[in-house]
Amino acid sequence: MNYNTTSLNAAPCGPLLSDPIDIRPDFFNPANTFFAADRLESFDPATGRGELLFRRMEYQRQMAFSRLMWKPMPAAQNENIPDEYEKDPVRPFHLEFLSENALRLRVSTASAAQRAIPLAAEPSLMLDRDPVSVAGAWTHEAADGGHVYHGPAGRVELCAEPFRLRAFAPGGKLLFETMHSRENALTYTQTLPFGYARRAADYSRSFGAVFTLQPGEMLFGCGESFGNFNKRGTTTVLSVVDANGCETNRMYKPVPFFQSSRGYGMFLHTSSPCAFDFGETFSGRMALMQGDADLDLFIFLGSPREVLRAYSTITGRSPMPPLWSFGLWMSCMSYFSETEGREVARRLRQERIPCDVIHFDTGWFDKDWRCDYEFSPDRFDDPKKMLADLDSQDFHVSLWQLPYFVPKNILYAEIMRRGLCVRDTNGGAAFEDAVLDFTHPETVSWYQEKLRALLEMGVSAIKVDFGESAPHAGQYANGKTGFTEHNLYPLRYNKAVADITLETRKEHIIWARSAWAGSQRYPLHWGGDPMPTDTGLAATLRGGLSLGVCGFSFWSNDIGGFVSRTPEPVLRRWIGLGMFCSHSRRHGLPPTEPWTYSADLLHVFRKSAELRYQLLPYILTQSKIASENGWPVLRPLFFEFQEDPGAWHIDSQFLLGADLLVAPLLEESEVRAVYLPGGSDWINLQTAERLSPGWHTLEAAPLPVLLFFRAGKPLPVVPVAQATRHIDWTALHVLQPGGGEPPEAFRVYHPQNSAWQTLPLDSTDTFHRGDWQESVLQVLAASPGTLLYAPAL
Repeated sequence: MNYNTTSLNAAPCGPLLSDPIDIRPDFFNPANTFFAADRLESFDPATGRGELLFRRMEYQRQMAFSRLMWKPMPAAQNENIPDEYEKDPVRPFHLEFLSENALRLRVSTASAAQRAIPLAAEPSLMLDRDPVSVAGAWTHEAADGGHVYHGPAGRVELCAEPFRLRAFAPGGKLLFETMHSRENALTYTQTLPFGYARRAADYSRSFGAVFTLQPGEMLFGCGESFGNFNKRGTTTVLSVVDANGCETNRMYKPVPFFQSSRGYGMFLHTSSPCAFDFGETFSGRMALMQGDADLDLFIFLGSPREVLRAYSTITGRSPMPPLWSFGLWMSCMSYFSETEGREVARRLRQERIPCDVIHFDTGWFDKDWRCDYEFSPDRFDDPKKMLADLDSQDFHVSLWQLPYFVPKNILYAEIMRRGLCVRDTNGGAAFEDAVLDFTHPETVSWYQEKLRALLEMGVSAIKVDFGESAPHAGQYANGKTGFTEHNLYPLRYNKAVADITLETRKEHIIWARSAWAGSQRYPLHWGGDPMPTDTGLAATLRGGLSLGVCGFSFWSNDIGGFVSRTPEPVLRRWIGLGMFCSHSRRHGLPPTEPWTYSADLLHVFRKSAELRYQLLPYILTQSKIASENGWPVLRPLFFEFQEDPGAWHIDSQFLLGADLLVAPLLEESEVRAVYLPGGSDWINLQTAERLSPGWHTLEAAPLPVLLFFRAGKPLPVVPVAQATRHIDWTALHVLQPGGGEPPEAFRVYHPQNSAWQTLPLDSTDTFHRGDWQESVLQVLAASPGTLLYAPAL
């Protein structure tokens, strides 16, 4: 298949190896032919099946004084034997209602003759299950000129001529509608309507689902996007790429899903290259462009919570990672020897910095970066004993690896001989490196056996690095090309590691950089390689928020950034983000350890880590709720406060779970403005000050971050422990910052038996400074509050 590639570098030399594929030229090339959905030819409301007539269009030049423009116009048939081909084809579509707030629209662009040819089908990796229609959730009635469906989440209308699909909220507010070519008569800037493009180069087809946008509408998601959090007015190219940082519009983890502030979300079920134009070309329209010929679009109606619950019902949810993974991970690029690893472990315990994981990055092989799954015999005397000794000191070990093999790698010849890599059209390796082909069952088995040996030796987690450069033009063992396999590669890669880890260790844990829709089922992912700057810090947070609204419950980032050694002021500020995500890892170029900085930085790092460990009952409880519902642990303010207009505009703060608001410092200042959303007062956890909703300018002290808790909400905490396996769960207390009327009972997730525990609450006591060992921020700055639960109550 021929397709257009556009380098996002805009390099004058043209596209480079593994550049993202930008599908937009398919829809703007005047040589192509376009087919716009015009009218409903037939429809059976009992089955949701019908036919659409598509009108042929083409771009024509139009002159207006000294301005020449391309405009989509009706086109004549260009086939020399018109009777043998359709000028305005009629194609089938299927509208299904999957639940009270989920529907699915499928449109085929293939001719009847093409559809008659059976194609081998395999279950979609992106879907957790095969969605089925739910009878009775929606009721149908015939309407003048169309059909209307009523359901708990609103109203859906199907108009016959001109064809339109509309959705309305329960109160009657229009959410969206498909765009028809007639709307071009209302504007001088004309755009393609809902329909598909046929490429002149090879007659293959790409579908463009075009909808209206409403004034003030905001759009969020599309994966781990480091650009604008609100995507309105931008175009997002969804093609997996090694982003080489977090400061560009490229993505390690694109996901063809988004949410709207108007109360709906959409998921384009495809692995082909996509581009979502959210009103950049024309402010009142969005175009969801894909390389696939057939449209498979899931639509979800409701609040952000309801949309994500429905989306994750179809694509899957993140299972709970093990308790130890919620502790601190200490890492750098790289610890090269057993001696280094043991020394870091010793010093962590000496400095009393709580920590659960030591990570060995690229340097544990005989040759740095040359992944052969073997510890270097020169630098690791006895890897199995080292792992056992570290375990006895309460440390788990994580190991780096990647799925690319350079020609000098000892495994390269075997991979080539056994046909385990992606091939080119001549049968050789698609790249100079051998890239493992995870569509080949033998490759998956070979790869998993390499990992099994390490996991059985005592390694706890595998870092699933890279995975973004599967050959676009490669030939894969399943008979497909990189046009549809490139974006699926991270999902296959994530799954291969997660499956063998679960089989061997009985735990859901990987540490992955790349992803696609469905990868949330294999936690967890981290945010790539940001600059160690304030720009990198802010972009990383936007990426985490964007990925979270795509159903990824668990996410982390490199505390301090990457690329070069972190300047101390930046590291100090980054702690305010990294320690309050679902998972926390200090990583970067060496030395990364906090004792290699000033005594003040060491103190801040230690106290922040201690606070994280004290808050683990809260973090775990919120994580379990997120896991069960498909929600993010790190979430934007609007996720909990959708009725607060201000909450939709904030991308420099976040919620850790439902009740803890975190505002990291993003520049060289101890003071920042913070927005507290409405609905309740907030308690500054460092000063105990009670604050009303709205904007406040506050100092972050003593820790360099602003932390707020919803007044009156229960806060479960435990005493500090140096590792999660030593947390004293019998000493769990439930505090109530700000006091107030307590609930009768409180559910907390208990990791020791992986179950919910219901605690009876009592507000007869108050807590003060002396009531708590290693106090939670000195027991909320020594201000009286309510103690709802303690072992003695």
